[in-house]
Amino acid sequence: MFRALYDWTIRWAGSRHAEKALGGVSFVESSVFPIPADVLFVPMCLARPEQAMRYALIATVTSVLGGILGWAIGLYAFDLIARPILEFYGKYAAFEALKAQTGEGAILLMLVTSGLSHLPPMKVVTILSGVVAFDLKLFILSAIVARGGRFYLLAWLLRRYGVAITGFIERRLPLIALGVCLALAGAWVALKAM
Repeated sequence: MFRALYDWTIRWAGSRHAEKALGGVSFVESSVFPIPADVLFVPMCLARPEQAMRYALIATVTSVLGGILGWAIGLYAFDLIARPILEFYGKYAAFEALKAQTGEGAILLMLVTSGLSHLPPMKVVTILSGVVAFDLKLFILSAIVARGGRFYLLAWLLRRYGVAITGFIERRLPLIALGVCLALAGAWVALKAM
């Protein structure tokens, strides 16, 4: 099933409707879809590097809006919508484990790490944020920073280095994201201590 979804998503990257598809996938990826927007975003940026920043804007805006949908699902319709989705994708146990660790700082850190590196999956964190009624303004701000940071950095790298950078991104992005998250966590702790 996932291979068919992946192949379907890749076909959209070459379509004349690629921007709409990118927006749609970015939107639903943040709350229900298992395939990350990167599978459209990266080939689109490689095919038309002059449009990379435009694609980053589309992906960021729609991803944040999709995250807001995930937050609303968690807050208002967890048992009706979110639980069956999480169970379908086998993510319910991960969700329960994350829920047990929640606090404002933990949610914020998870939003940043999932926005930058998909760890934990974005849809799990957006729904969890709604379940625990995480502050919506802070949720939106962190989603803009994390998702925007990811898409704009990828766009810049792909525009500047092209195909040569894709292998590096695939191998090293989780480590880079972890470093950024550790720095942000350190800043968060320092601000709380003041």
